[in-house]
Amino acid sequence: MNDVVDLLKARRSVAPHKLGDPGPTRQQVETLLTIASRVPDHGRLYPWRFIVIGGEAGRRIGETIAQAFRADNPEASAETVEFERRRLARAPLVIAVVSRAAPHVKIPDWEQVMSAGAACMNLVIAANAMGFATSWITEWYAFDRRVLEALGLSPDERIAGFVHIGRATEAPVERPRPNLPDIVTWL
Repeated sequence: MNDVVDLLKARRSVAPHKLGDPGPTRQQVETLLTIASRVPDHGRLYPWRFIVIGGEAGRRIGETIAQAFRADNPEASAETVEFERRRLARAPLVIAVVSRAAPHVKIPDWEQVMSAGAACMNLVIAANAMGFATSWITEWYAFDRRVLEALGLSPDERIAGFVHIGRATEAPVERPRPNLPDIVTWL
């Protein structure tokens, strides 16, 4: 086997709160985004874009997340609100992948959305190949217009994923994987 196959066979998500410093440098982030951009993209529409969230930005957007959560859950404990506030500040770096799928005469929305998903996966694999650990998640705030507006998304944009990047503070536990006969049909 080669290194890429070995990496893919062993790839495992690491929970954001188990991602520590150091995160990637700006040059490494630019490399990651270059690789994330090299995905199938029928029509060269670039139906995705990236928002790099680190340090103070994670805390600033976290305040919006906490306010939205508190407004919807007035009975929530201070501890729970604080957990929500730290959503984008648990890992050293978070990259939001934004889907910009739009009506097109030749390329269906679905292909454009899948291209954004491919950008997320390329980002995850590239970060893992650089020695970082990652977690690709969405959660409720990825669908909340108050948060999306704070991130600068237009009404027709959606979050394909928040990719949290850092160093694993502990080895991730392997989880059960599907048995191929349960998910594969040979014709």
